[in-house]
Amino acid sequence: MSPSKEECPRIKGDVPEYRGMSPSIEGVYRVYEVRELSDKRKKIVFLGDSITWGFPWGPECSWVHRLQTVLGDAELINQGINGNTTYDMLRRLQRSVLDHHPTHVVISGCINDVLCAESFDRITWNYREMTTIAQANGIKVVLGTPTAVDDPYLEVLLVRIREWMAQYAAENNIPLIPFHQAFFDEKGRVITELLLADGGHPDKEGYRLMFELIDTAIFD
Repeated sequence: MSPSKEECPRIKGDVPEYRGMSPSIEGVYRVYEVRELSDKRKKIVFLGDSITWGFPWGPECSWVHRLQTVLGDAELINQGINGNTTYDMLRRLQRSVLDHHPTHVVISGCINDVLCAESFDRITWNYREMTTIAQANGIKVVLGTPTAVDDPYLEVLLVRIREWMAQYAAENNIPLIPFHQAFFDEKGRVITELLLADGGHPDKEGYRLMFELIDTAIFD
């Protein structure tokens, strides 16, 4: 049996949102307005969970903050929320992304989904829906793979999601940031030294290596 929202063992330190809510996503989608990209200054929203936010130190230690140093006058908005699943991210897409009228959105997450025993089909549906809505609003989508966890069983589930994400991105011409690559050695073993004691959050070096994997050309 899948755990309930109240029982869900999200990554230690995360604060869940939207417990008990089950609105019609289709109904929400229909109220969105279509917007087109312009020549305005780049504005990039980063939609994710605590690993986007920079837990436990905060946004100033996140990979997003490091990216600001190389993107010049682009406006970067960190919309990582501790404990979020991909469903939570989809639920807040309007206020966290669309209301900012960005040129780009980077979507990354889903470790909390796996911890909550969410199904593969639901996770991938959430990603497709977020992508479709963002693109319908003239926003360029970038996907980021889920990072590694120090748990063999969970890693098997995450591998399947990463493989799906790579195929989906390739088929739809969507840039993909392979964040997980920062956390594996040449033999495919998780580098646990780059993770905190909870086995799920990167340490400061882990966040730095995530930043190093970003090809800034994807924001051109």
